[in-house]
Amino acid sequence: MTTKIDKRRVPQIILWSLQIVLALLLLSGAAMKLLMPIEDLSKMWAWAGEVPPAFVRFIGGVDLLGAVGIVLPLQLAGRFNAMAISGAGIVALMISASIFHIQRGEGSEIGINIVVGFIAAFVAWKRWNAPVDLLRFC
Repeated sequence: MTTKIDKRRVPQIILWSLQIVLALLLLSGAAMKLLMPIEDLSKMWAWAGEVPPAFVRFIGGVDLLGAVGIVLPLQLAGRFNAMAISGAGIVALMISASIFHIQRGEGSEIGINIVVGFIAAFVAWKRWNAPVDLLRFC
């Protein structure tokens, strides 16, 4: 038995898939920064041991807010501009992270920041310019 997908829904499926990927990436970063001991984090990321622990936890909180903001509006009856704003916030976070790493001489480590930033920019652009009726999608 095969299921036929309405071609009009494919762009929305792709967009939601990207949003879920963004949320999962940010949630994993948030979990590490919020829950792991700083000593363990500094073994993975040298910068985590060289900045105040409160800064590491703050960035974890920002990651968590980004993850929630990129998918939560689904529960808020179609607040697509909120998802666009969250996407733009994630772009700003990734630009800030890239600048931070470049200043520390860790430019080779910003690949994930660039990829996440581009995905978030795409989501922000599509959600701002092409909002759809959530109830129709669900």
